[in-house]
Amino acid sequence: MTTTQPRPESTVKQDWATGLTVFAAVMLLVVGVLDIFRGIAAVAEDEIFVTTPNYVYSFDLTTWGWIHLVLGVVAVIVSLGLFKPATWARVAGVGIAAIVIIANFLSLPYYPVWSIVVIALSGFIIWALCVVRTENFPDLVR
Repeated sequence: MTTTQPRPESTVKQDWATGLTVFAAVMLLVVGVLDIFRGIAAVAEDEIFVTTPNYVYSFDLTTWGWIHLVLGVVAVIVSLGLFKPATWARVAGVGIAAIVIIANFLSLPYYPVWSIVVIALSGFIIWALCVVRTENFPDLVR
């Protein structure tokens, strides 16, 4: 007869830590995919974006497209690392979300409503990754 090892009791803190990390991973994945699509759209079809004359941070729309495309790919890669709660992924997740906020702020005149939505999502990602403490994870998840 075989016996199974009982799992340690899950606490509310562990549940919150796991839930917030998964939330951040999924949201970063979504933001990354959307940034990839935005980058592809800007590289392929410049006409879908509004051009603003005399903008201080003006780049060619193709340049903004490549910036968003690269940020999106990096965000997707980091989000995959967040599904396994690793410290490097949490630090990189906060960093890439902050860079996504800056890039969307600087490209605000080209696609204003969408930039504000992505800035808000990235803010939630940073919050979720910063509020969780690693000691709240059960040993089985590490």
